[in-house]
Amino acid sequence: MKKNVVILEIFDFLKQRGLVSNESDFSIDWLGQSDSYFRGLRFKRTEPTLGVVAICGTRLSSAGEFIRQSPKHHHVAEKFFEFRDRCTQIVNEDAIELELIS
Repeated sequence: MKKNVVILEIFDFLKQRGLVSNESDFSIDWLGQSDSYFRGLRFKRTEPTLGVVAICGTRLSSAGEFIRQSPKHHHVAEKFFEFRDRCTQIVNEDAIELELIS
């Protein structure tokens, strides 16, 4: 699973719901990076670091827990958890790969 594909899907999901208004907000609030980080990934056609994927997964989990408190938005929380799980899978797969290389 490519890191940049998942991060782009998360950005699109959040933007469609009005939770981020632009790439700068996403970079800061969801990736824990500078305002130009996400734009730089697209421009350079590179992937986010493993740490960024982990940060994003953690923030999705926290937001999902908060949103789940509202029964009306339970389905949205489930989508947050789905994206969190994909981030976790990426981190775990990379960790296994690094372990085998060592």
